[in-house]
Amino acid sequence: MNRKHLTPHPSVLTPIGTANRTQIARRRSRRIFLNAPVGISGEDRLKCSFTMPAKAISLNKHGAAVRISRDLIVGSVILVKNKRGVQVSARIVSQLTATQGISTYGIEFVEEQAKASNFWGISFPSNNDERPMSRSLALQRSMSAVRQEN
Repeated sequence: MNRKHLTPHPSVLTPIGTANRTQIARRRSRRIFLNAPVGISGEDRLKCSFTMPAKAISLNKHGAAVRISRDLIVGSVILVKNKRGVQVSARIVSQLTATQGISTYGIEFVEEQAKASNFWGISFPSNNDERPMSRSLALQRSMSAVRQEN
């Protein structure tokens, strides 16, 4: 048997899990496609403790997608720290992609406290809004929120 055909090419983006229409309809808040640097602490698949930088993408009021160069376990709980020093617990709910040593995981905040609901420091549109927020409007709103904090 030729094993060459069984090994995936390392530069191919591999979708691990995707959200179906029912899951999207159940989202508690809309996504904003911004990037935010975060620190992640937890235990990886090999049960090794770690603390390292990561990038949060596709933010929403209750979580995000995070890109990290660590192999994590779906269902495990990690600590996420933002640039203002606020730290919250989050559960890994899915592995979205994995390519060239970088994995993207969907996370949801475990804590329902004020620090979790305002973790990103920006206002999110309600799910009742019919039109998706444009990237430029989302950026304007998030920059305005950051200016108000300072």
